Amino acid sequence: MALFPLTSNFQEDFVLQLIAVDTDNNMDEVAAAAAVHSVGRRVKARPGVLRVRRQGASEPFARDLKVADAGLRPMECVEIYWEGSTAHLREPRH
Repeated sequence: MALFPLTSNFQEDFVLQLIAVDTDNNMDEVAAAAAVHSVGRRVKARPGVLRVRRQGASEPFARDLKVADAGLRPMECVEIYWEGSTAHLREPRH
């Protein structure tokens, strides 16, 4: 159990946010930590499940995957998006 810094690239937000999560947090908890900084501020709330993926990846992490087991590096950028949105279907960036 340790604090772990990540950079959040939240869908429809133009600001990248530094978020501190715990290595024992799962990806749903990471998404919730990121949402605090974006939803209701620069991003309109909407129904649905938030998903987390490595920046540029096409597939999200499993929702129950813990940060410690995800292979992420400190300060790595993760994308947070609503499941079922068109952002999930886009081609990964290289």
